[in-house]
Order: sequence, then C-alpha cells, then structure tokens
Amino acid sequence: MTIDDSIREAIVKALPGAQVEVGGDGRHFQLSVVSDAFEGKNTLERHRLVLGALKALMAGDDAPVHAIASIATRTT
Repeated sequence: MTIDDSIREAIVKALPGAQVEVGGDGRHFQLSVVSDAFEGKNTLERHRLVLGALKALMAGDDAPVHAIASIATRTT
C-alpha cells in the first residue's frame, strides 16, 4: 500500500463515503476531499476533521506523512 493509499483510507475511515484525491511530491501532500460531513462547518472545522483522520500517519519522527501542503474541502 502506498502512502497515498494510506492517506485515502484513513480519511474515508473517519469520513465514510468521502471522495479523496491525493497529490504532491511524496513528502508534502495536496488533498481534495468531498464529504457530506462538511455540511455546516467552516474551513477550520473541515480541516480539523481531515487532519484528525491523518493524526496517526503524521505522528513521530518516522511518520510517513511529513506535511500537508494544502487541503481543499467541499460538500457534494
């Protein structure tokens, strides 16, 4: 499983039904997430949901995800 796949899987696990696109250079990732869970939430709340889903992948010195360069979120 690639890091992109792990990111996608973690987000979908936290936000069932989400559509996730992952881009970037393998260290700094660009995410596009579409989910009904974002309905009524502001940008900060949406980003917290996405970053919360990735917490385990970003923890520790040997974390596979170094940084999220950008997050685009929207509802369906």
